[in-house]
Amino acid sequence: MERAPPDGLMNASGTLAGEAAAAGGARGFSAAWTAVLAALMALLIVATVLGNALVMLAFVADSSLRTQNNFFLLNLAISDFLVGAFCIPLYVPYVLTGRWTFGRGLCKLWLVVDYLLCASSVFNIVLISYDRFLSVTRAVSYRAQQGDTRRAVRKMALVWVLAFLLYGPAILSWEYLSGGSSIPEGHCYAEFFYNWYFLITASTLEFFTPFLSVTFFNLSIYLNIQRRTRLRLDGGREAGPEPPPDAQPSPPPAPPSCWGCWPKGHGEAMPLHRGSKPSASSASLEKRMKMVSQSITQRFRLSRDKKVAKSLAIIVSIFGLCWAPYTLLMIIRAACHGRCIPDY
Repeated sequence: MERAPPDGLMNASGTLAGEAAAAGGARGFSAAWTAVLAALMALLIVATVLGNALVMLAFVADSSLRTQNNFFLLNLAISDFLVGAFCIPLYVPYVLTGRWTFGRGLCKLWLVVDYLLCASSVFNIVLISYDRFLSVTRAVSYRAQQGDTRRAVRKMALVWVLAFLLYGPAILSWEYLSGGSSIPEGHCYAEFFYNWYFLITASTLEFFTPFLSVTFFNLSIYLNIQRRTRLRLDGGREAGPEPPPDAQPSPPPAPPSCWGCWPKGHGEAMPLHRGSKPSASSASLEKRMKMVSQSITQRFRLSRDKKVAKSLAIIVSIFGLCWAPYTLLMIIRAACHGRCIPDY
């Protein structure tokens, strides 16, 4: 099932409804295999629900975690939590027996929720990647917007709306527009499952475009870091090494002072300086301290951004590896109407 950094796994095979449709028909699993598969799926449900529940609980309990980026991670955790709490439990008996026994109404609801959650997970990954892209390439304006939670909530809501519009209307209205349902009794999958034109359009919006977007964000972050690293190294070379202590310019002579300005009868003479300006050495020291402070800050930000780039590269790789096989096989299967790819 699907999960991302900081939760862990991502969707390995697309929508559950798509898997079930591709493997429709009698399963013929032995009793031993059925027990093993049921146990593994139960563990998957527990891991998905508990893992994402902990993410949501941490967000609610710790106010310091409520940053804009973590709002998007929360949105992803909600999607994955619902997959584990609703979609997988209905999928387990269907995949083990090869028959849908919960009725047409629940079938429609399951399909809508399943496709909605899978699409929202993909769009959330894009949103998280875009947010990381802004944090590196537009750091000043990004930090200024960290307290604007309403902007983050609007983006989260937009993810859910787009995810529903991608598949929801088609699932709910396809059979009415086509003049009837083509789904056999005892099965539950989308009416458009073998429609190549619809699947290629949906796959472009759900996989190819998000994958290219996340790749672009990752590449932009990498190039930005490379440019900043090069500038920092060039700046260090231009500054040159510090001169040795004996080569430092000697401080200018002290300004003339007024000794013995008070009459002898009034006690010891006190020095009365006419004026005191900071020496060149103290000004140079202050300048060096400022440069060191700026260098440390830049180094810290560069190190942080490198970690962002690495995590985003992992997201891109896992996203492509997990979604590409399912997406490509579903398109090919629809093109040949299921005759060129076996059910398993």
